[in-house]
Amino acid sequence: MLRLSRRSAQLLHLAAQGLLRRRPRKARPADIASTVAAMGILQIDTINVVARSPYLVLFSRLGAYRIEWLDESLAKGEIAECWAHEASFVPSSEYRFHRDYRSGRGGHWAQKMAERTRADAGADMDLLLERIRREGPLRAADFERDAPAVKGWWGWKPEKRWLEAWFALGALMVARRERFQRVYDLTERVTARWVEPPAPGTMEEADVRRHFILQSVHALGIARARWIADYFRLRPRVTDAELAPLLAEGLLLEVRVDGWDDTAYVHRDNASLLDEAAGHRLRATRTTLLSPFDPVVWDRARAMDLFDFEYTLECYTPAAKRTYGYYVLPILHRGRLVGRLDAKAHRQEGLFEVIGVWLEAGVSTSPGLVAGIASAIGECAAWHGTPRISVGLSQPQGLAKLVRAALAG
Repeated sequence: MLRLSRRSAQLLHLAAQGLLRRRPRKARPADIASTVAAMGILQIDTINVVARSPYLVLFSRLGAYRIEWLDESLAKGEIAECWAHEASFVPSSEYRFHRDYRSGRGGHWAQKMAERTRADAGADMDLLLERIRREGPLRAADFERDAPAVKGWWGWKPEKRWLEAWFALGALMVARRERFQRVYDLTERVTARWVEPPAPGTMEEADVRRHFILQSVHALGIARARWIADYFRLRPRVTDAELAPLLAEGLLLEVRVDGWDDTAYVHRDNASLLDEAAGHRLRATRTTLLSPFDPVVWDRARAMDLFDFEYTLECYTPAAKRTYGYYVLPILHRGRLVGRLDAKAHRQEGLFEVIGVWLEAGVSTSPGLVAGIASAIGECAAWHGTPRISVGLSQPQGLAKLVRAALAG
């Protein structure tokens, strides 16, 4: 059994997530689907203070790219939208696994809410579905309504709730997005346009769960048993006993990590990465900003286990009670989570505002760190088309001045 240092385990995880180093070439449209496939899942969130989360997660890995490539990949059927970890993009080839898991005992909370909506408004939902069948793909905005929205489901009007309910229940899918707004169509019409439409019928629950366990370990690079269930929101939690048959079959490899009192697991397809990690040949050179919904940090307990990084998304916290800010981005520097940054892109004014930047305890303001943070800010600002950059507060206090100087230089 191989033994890794904790540092090697961190690098193995980041290598699997595509975050070790800058790519040697400019991004291409095909990189969208391949990056989603490598992660297995790309969580969707609509907060647009810096960039909507799926776009930012891709930027962290690809560098500057055209955000419409993600929309085009969805429209072409290379990726699909479904309920997975949460509302997410997944490779279209993986859609059938999510379909079958969510339709069984693994049903997502959105599906349960959709079932209640169906029970309350079945006739209206049927009429809405028939209209889409007759007219073709529609947005929520295509259903005009003078009456105010009702409470629940984020204050959506009834037609939006019914569209989302059919989406959660599987009758509708997202055919494409227009300015990030979902355009819904019948599931059979969406999947018929894919290169490989999903196979009919339902897979056994045990087979789907096994598939997701393997996919989770592959995407994580290295995983403790207690980390695995969260990646695709499996229930119940995954245990070492459940993983024993996968070890026996050679699908998973067993690893020991210094300081961990339990077994860690690596997918056999990552065996070469494991060898590099064990031989201390993985090198991290990338500095970038991460979305709060990046797979590296969305499981707050895992981020603490692996990186000693305690992270809370404070946009749902009253302003007076926030420690850092509304939409704070973790800073990844050469394989370590070294701090966090509160930013806002003022696109019309061409300004990228860094409201505050904070380093973790014990992280020193070395020239390399300052240069890395300044480069990450500059790269993100340029991607947004906001060439003017302001840097406000910092901890330690002198960091902001150093970053400003690095940006000016």
